[in-house]
Amino acid sequence: MIRDCCPECGSKNFKKNGHTHNGKQNHQCKDCKREFVLTPENKTISEDKKEMIKKLLLERIPLRGICRVVDVSLEWLLSFIVTIYDALPDHLNVETMNSENGVIIQRLEAEVDEMWSFVGHKKNKQWIWIALDAKTRQVIAFHIGDRSKDSAKELWRKIPETYRKHATFYTDLYDSYEDVIPKEQHKAVPKEAGKTNHVERFNCTLRQRVSRLVRKALSFSKKLKNHIGAIKYFICHYNLTKAALHV
Repeated sequence: MIRDCCPECGSKNFKKNGHTHNGKQNHQCKDCKREFVLTPENKTISEDKKEMIKKLLLERIPLRGICRVVDVSLEWLLSFIVTIYDALPDHLNVETMNSENGVIIQRLEAEVDEMWSFVGHKKNKQWIWIALDAKTRQVIAFHIGDRSKDSAKELWRKIPETYRKHATFYTDLYDSYEDVIPKEQHKAVPKEAGKTNHVERFNCTLRQRVSRLVRKALSFSKKLKNHIGAIKYFICHYNLTKAALHV
């Protein structure tokens, strides 16, 4: 397809106007100011390529790196990512606990910790609060916010009711957990006790696998919504892999 007029208003009164991001000659209509190219290409992204992109999003690869590997535009990739993030389940693919007649038949223990991150610039700190099942290693809830007691309350609200009623929660000695987790269920322990090792190890995995969380990189999130979506996407996939190990 070769255009000889503006696709917006049909005017043939247009001029050259630099180049597009991929090197094509760009044009601009002098009447309606619409920018366009004379030889547009509508590239169809195959399902196999979309599946490859979903896998690459789980690795520590910047978005522009994915664009180069699979040959898609950044604009298309960002739009595709939004559809993926919007479809993620709020239950995070957490495996349902075994029970008989409504009674939990295994002891529930959870580990809770928080990890520093930022959005846009390092002064805009966003703490990632994680609650993890000590046995299945699944992430049962997460919250992103500041490091105050309000964020601890939000994390507690997101934890499945079964855990809030029956689980014992191990945390470090950070005082924000006090008065949020019921005293009879809360065990505040020093790191040397080893009772929060699993959640701390998951924090390391998260930082190594999600490029937005690498401390010294240009792949940090520019928007909080995408920051939350990227972390949620990894957690949902991580929980599925852990569930498969317990089948």
